[in-house]
Amino acid sequence: SMASPTLLMRVVASAYSVAEKAATIVRNVMATGDLGIVEKSGANDLQTKADRLVQKSICASLARKFPKVTIIGEEELPPDEVDEELIEDGHCEEILKKTCPAQYTGIKEEELVIWVDPLDGTKEYTEGLLDHVTVLIGIAYGGKAIAGVINQPYYNYEAGANATLGRTIWGVLGLGAFGFQLTEAPAGKHIIVTTRSHSSALVNDCISAMNPDNVIRVGGAGNKIIQLIEGKASAYVYASPGCKKWDTCAPEAILHAVGGKITDIHGNSFQYNKEVKHMNSAGVLATLRNYDYYASRIPSTVKQSLVP
Repeated sequence: SMASPTLLMRVVASAYSVAEKAATIVRNVMATGDLGIVEKSGANDLQTKADRLVQKSICASLARKFPKVTIIGEEELPPDEVDEELIEDGHCEEILKKTCPAQYTGIKEEELVIWVDPLDGTKEYTEGLLDHVTVLIGIAYGGKAIAGVINQPYYNYEAGANATLGRTIWGVLGLGAFGFQLTEAPAGKHIIVTTRSHSSALVNDCISAMNPDNVIRVGGAGNKIIQLIEGKASAYVYASPGCKKWDTCAPEAILHAVGGKITDIHGNSFQYNKEVKHMNSAGVLATLRNYDYYASRIPSTVKQSLVP
């Protein structure tokens, strides 16, 4: 008989449905035209009604099913009662049918940490750059990102009225990643994807040192990792603090599940245990292939300016 699904696969299967519900909320808020924008630390650090509702939906839905898991979300919200209509109870049957990698079969609820970015690319969302927006649910164990779900609420939104809107990508380390077509960037080309709204001299110096053939500036960490796994870019380079654990956890799990690599600018792995500081203060370097080429070209001046 089939063994009952492990905790990890149940969490991922639920996170998948929870992310799809989140996407519906994101689209509904946009459709009302009232985004309820609040500035957090400044004009480039925004929170909308979608960020707030989605975080409540994701955190409450997962906490109800997995009460002992630690869930850390980007937005600091008052602990209100959550409206029942925000709760998603479903799961993805397809995910439960897959076999959990052996090293994760014995995981207990209290050993998992879930990092949630309810709406990655908020600034782009407010500006109508809807394809930059993602919902990120990252699952960590032993301080490592081991599984992740990325939903793109507006995937395909330029394909016309009859196109299916949105998609969900998911992955588990040791199992693989699903929901997209893995593609490598053109061989011998150095296409860098980097920040759109948080540029600086340091960011630009680091990019020039890579000898890029092309530089793509887009919002959202989730979106940038998708550029790597779909072969649109060969490296994601961000020589600046500002990126947080909830930005990188889900994308890292998916990138690592397909053999890519993500670190800070010094080559250190990110830690995702619940006590860790939230800021990735030494930036980000990520690639699907050829990590060493890009790592070797980071100027020492850039490394000296970014302290882990």
